Amino acid sequence: MANQSRRASPVVAISGGVGGAKLAFGLYQVLGPDRLTVLANTGDDFEHLGLQICPDLDTLMYTLAGINDAQRGWGRAEETWTFMQALDALGGETWFALGDGDLATHVERTRLLLRGHSLTAVTDRFCRRLGIRARLLPMSDDRVQTRIETKDEVLNFQDYFVRQACRPKVTGFHFHGADAAAPNPQFVASLNDADLAAVVICPSNPFISVDPVLAVPGVRNALLKCPAPVVAVSPIIGGKAVKGPTDKMMVELGLPVSTATIADHYAEVLSGLVVDKHDARSAEVIGVPILCTNTLMETLDDRKQLARDVLSFARRLRHSNHR
Repeated sequence: MANQSRRASPVVAISGGVGGAKLAFGLYQVLGPDRLTVLANTGDDFEHLGLQICPDLDTLMYTLAGINDAQRGWGRAEETWTFMQALDALGGETWFALGDGDLATHVERTRLLLRGHSLTAVTDRFCRRLGIRARLLPMSDDRVQTRIETKDEVLNFQDYFVRQACRPKVTGFHFHGADAAAPNPQFVASLNDADLAAVVICPSNPFISVDPVLAVPGVRNALLKCPAPVVAVSPIIGGKAVKGPTDKMMVELGLPVSTATIADHYAEVLSGLVVDKHDARSAEVIGVPILCTNTLMETLDDRKQLARDVLSFARRLRHSNHR
């Protein structure tokens, strides 16, 4: 897997689903076994058909295991849909698609959670069974639910994102339960590692994939105190989001669709920002160190090269006393 030494310093990545998972996989490939910790957003989690569904956590897990569906961007490769077809025939809810292989994940997770296992413990169990050597952590073992505020109503995240296909105009966000949640203790411990090379905020949606993580008490402070630089990769390329509703949300919130907006959003914790080479000119006005490179990850080589670029940038920031 790795083309760097096993002695490489550890790295922590914060990620949502599809876009972030691409970079997480690149980091996993170049760092080597046991060097990567990925903290997953769980604000998207919800109960559906009596099962506990963790979309971002599962996207990361399937991606790190090499069994994700690259065409759809979510779910497992070579999936079948017998369950959904049978459910549809019975008049059940089919708006949220669960493939047969994916369904096994949710059934077993729900069973273990009901028996008293934590989400962290269940995720670790699944990762070991799937041969994943990185450490994949939910942001908290406590429930945090992302709510989307619109002009007419407040929507549960999956109602907005899947059932209504992101059509309603967004006016704000609320992370229900965040105030009472505790950050994952393994994540906090990772940030205290004196050898930590970098904290990488993957190119995920800042509002619905990263902000739920930052909303958990103690996370921002832990990032500010950690010895390593915090480097974010912009999800915006040439004034557009690569995938998902990031740019749509920015417009609806009255924010410029730009790398500067991303830098401003993470300003409190940010040491440096990685932007696409197409945004080099507009990035000149950003008030933090920047790296311009190719951030569009169309191939495995793209993912690995971006990972190398991000890690090299973090090393330069650390040597120049930016964190």
